[in-house]
Amino acid sequence: MKLGIIGLPNVGKSTLFNSLTNAQIESANYPFCTIDPNVGFVNVPDYRLQNLANLYNCKQIVPAVIEFVDIAGLVKGASNGEGLGNKFLSHIRQVDAIIHVVRCFQDSDIIHVDGEINPLRDIQTINLELILSDLDIITKRLVKVQKLVKNDKSLQKEVNVLEKLKAAFNNEICAINVNLTDEEKEIVKTFELLTFKPVLYAANVSENDLVSGKNNFVEQVKKFSEAENSRVFTVCAKIEEEISELSDDEKKIFLEELGIAETGLDKLIKASYELLGLISFLTAGEKETRAWTITKGMKAPQAAGKIHSDFERGFIKAEVITYDDLMESKSYTNAKANGLVRIEGKDYVVKDGDVIVFRFNV
Repeated sequence: MKLGIIGLPNVGKSTLFNSLTNAQIESANYPFCTIDPNVGFVNVPDYRLQNLANLYNCKQIVPAVIEFVDIAGLVKGASNGEGLGNKFLSHIRQVDAIIHVVRCFQDSDIIHVDGEINPLRDIQTINLELILSDLDIITKRLVKVQKLVKNDKSLQKEVNVLEKLKAAFNNEICAINVNLTDEEKEIVKTFELLTFKPVLYAANVSENDLVSGKNNFVEQVKKFSEAENSRVFTVCAKIEEEISELSDDEKKIFLEELGIAETGLDKLIKASYELLGLISFLTAGEKETRAWTITKGMKAPQAAGKIHSDFERGFIKAEVITYDDLMESKSYTNAKANGLVRIEGKDYVVKDGDVIVFRFNV
């Protein structure tokens, strides 16, 4: 999973990226501190892996991984080259989803590029630049396809979709909010539009507001996100930066003292998985215990293909047990003896937390 962190300058993007990835990148109080996109990889926390490794006496644990890309602050006019312009819009096209950091804190020492805190205006500023960039792409594509359709009528569906998108963009509507059929959505995916990517808003608040859970700006962002079927999570980038420097034991004490149940990273990962419809199945043995990220609803052969393409091509069956059942049984042998290991075929839909052994022909 690849997530792009975007937002206006000085909203806390690089501070959040720094805390999530421990990359120690530069984070300063002036626009365009981030010039090249910073990339960091984060292991997805999953308590089940260590427990399974203990059960199998396994030393190697391989968690799922998220790739974060910190993209330079966008400003009004970015689609026309303002600030660092289209160079950075191109980086956003390469991610699976967008983490849009929105400033919801007051701090006179940190400059806001527009002079005052207004998260909805900030969101609309970014969205408009993404829309304008997408409009440029589909306008050029439409001109080309309108010429080709004269000799190839099969392209008429694409023309219809492009015209629908153009009308939406001219009304400042993001592609993800356009009413499209499943067939039309498949066509739109080929355009790699910025505004067709799922969005998760990170409402960056002060320490006091994070602890109290009260912030009017956050409520505004939540109402906005509900209207466009996106997600919101509240975070204090400053606190996350402090947490990232602590040991696991210190982190636990620190969170308890603040009265916070989970870190921003934990919240972000949960929200990202929900946003993209992802789950994890597990494999375990003496050599390796591992989490595999798949799309919810994926069937057993396709899940096996995530491990190796040969597994999918030669799929015979899947031996499946839930994580809870396996842990209660104390061993895979006991679980089998108690009839808790199921034999599933090609139509089995993999569930989160399934521990699976795939059988296949090479």
